Parts: sequence; C-alpha cells; structure tokens
Amino acid sequence: MKIVIAGGSGFVGQHVSRLLIHSGHEVMLLSRQSSENISLNNIHARHIQWDGCSQGAWTRECEGADVVINLSGAPIADKRWTAKRKRELIDSRVVSTRALGEAIRRWETKPHTFLTASGIGYYGAQGATKVDETFPPGDGFLADLCVKWENAAQQIETADLRVLQVRFGMVLGLDGGALPKMIFPFQWFLGGPILPGTQFVSWIHQQDLAQLILFLISHPSIVSHPSIQGPVNAVAPNPVTMQDFCQALGKAMNRPSWFPVPEFVLETALGELASMLTTGQRVEPQQALQNGFSFAYPTLSAALDEIFSNHSTRKD
Repeated sequence: MKIVIAGGSGFVGQHVSRLLIHSGHEVMLLSRQSSENISLNNIHARHIQWDGCSQGAWTRECEGADVVINLSGAPIADKRWTAKRKRELIDSRVVSTRALGEAIRRWETKPHTFLTASGIGYYGAQGATKVDETFPPGDGFLADLCVKWENAAQQIETADLRVLQVRFGMVLGLDGGALPKMIFPFQWFLGGPILPGTQFVSWIHQQDLAQLILFLISHPSIVSHPSIQGPVNAVAPNPVTMQDFCQALGKAMNRPSWFPVPEFVLETALGELASMLTTGQRVEPQQALQNGFSFAYPTLSAALDEIFSNHSTRKD
C-alpha cells in the first residue's frame, strides 16, 4: 500500500514508519522538519515537507494514497499547560487534521482509511472503573482536547473512507514518551510511585503500538466489510496501578521503588499538567482483542524486560 504518515518523524511515527517499510509498504513521510534532519535510507520511503496547516505541493504529491495516518501534535507533557500552551496543543492537532481532510477531499482517488492518533485522556479521570471504547468522554482539558481532535477527523469520513481514532495509552520506549523521564530518579536510587499510587496506568509497548496500527490498516476485511470502526484503544490488556508500575520499573532496572512523589510537589512544579500523572484510567483494548490482534507484550514485566534487556541502566 501507499501510506502517508503526518508526524512520522516523532517518537511513535518513527517506529510505525520503520515497520510499514519493513512490511513492504511505500511510505510518504509528512514532516515540518527539512529532509536534511531526517534519515530514511530506504527506497520505499519518501520525505515530504509541509507546514501542518495549509495546502501546497504536498497535497498533489500524496494523492493516490491508500491510507493516511495522522500522528501530528505538539508533545503533551513538555511544558506547563498555560492558556497559550493549551491553544498550541489543540491547534497542532485539530488544524493538521483539517488540512489533511481538505487534501483528501480534493483527491480524485480517496484512501480507504484515515487513521488519527488520539489519547485515553478522552475518558477523563475514571479511578478503578474499567472503560472501553463505548464509554463517553470525561471531563478536563485532555478529554476536551481529544474530543476536538477526534471530531475534526470524523468530518473526513465518507461512504468509501473509514476513520479510525486510535486512543494511545502511555507508550513505552526509551527513545521518547514518558518512560525516559520516569527512569531518571530510579537511576539515582530515588525512584518511587507518584501518589496516591492507586491511579491506574494504561500502557502499551512501542512495538505493539506499531503492530496494532499496521493491523488496523491492513485487516483482511477493511475494504468489503470493515469490522473495525470508530475508536480503538491502543493499550495493553493488563493495566496496573502507579504503585505496581513503579515496582515493576524498579525491578526491571534493578533499583528500589521507595521514594514516593507527593501530589502537591507535582502540582507546584507542573500546575494543571500534574493531573496527567496523579489521575488515571483503567482502559481495556476491546476492539483490538475482539478483532484478533495479539499483543507481543501483554504484561508490564514482559514489556519492561524487553526494553531494558540491553540497556545499561538495568544493572550495575
């Protein structure tokens, strides 16, 4: 297939791109970065620069794609959520989605699938309640952000084009996401759970996420009888509490998990952003499991063991 990936140079995008190329697909990588800053080194991959908001030469170059994947968006946890930053987080997702939708509407040959990233923040703080894709949106900034993002994608759907909103949990890998920030105190024997510790962490190994995206866009029934519709939770089937997560992380790194981080410390340092870490969701990947997707890393211990198997922070 010919596949366009917007935001393909990011943490998730790089892994997805490599898997798609390895699987024999032609990948067109839309990125705000110039080609000099991206190394593709593959005849089946092509870099196309865009600004993420307007039409241009990229619109014509991407026409004829079978699938469009939208992974665009400013990092959620890099800065405090000021009013200005909130607007940047929303615009970087909604505006890019609308730009892709406008391009698709101009194409004579439409893709069969438009897949957009979203987040399990859609559900808001749910405590220990098990939630699946049928749950309504919750409250708070992240829920509002995800609703706007998904609504923008839904406007693209037509009779011949399927829209999938893939709601990411915490993506585990050492080259991006939350994990590198979480391991820092463990390296200095100061690791521990973020209080209260009972909040659930719904996570997914970066390789399983890439494989799930490939599964969703190449499912045998996608054209004639698409069985996978609407939102899909991209999480492993075994969420854990923050306390158990940090215990498993310490074990994988051969470090103790004993130094809890009080909520007020995070709130003082991060403001409203702290709510991402002090609350959580117990999310189930119902769509993935019901449609036959098999997780390579269904348990946290298996995922962390693979991640740290060749990493120097595992043991002294």
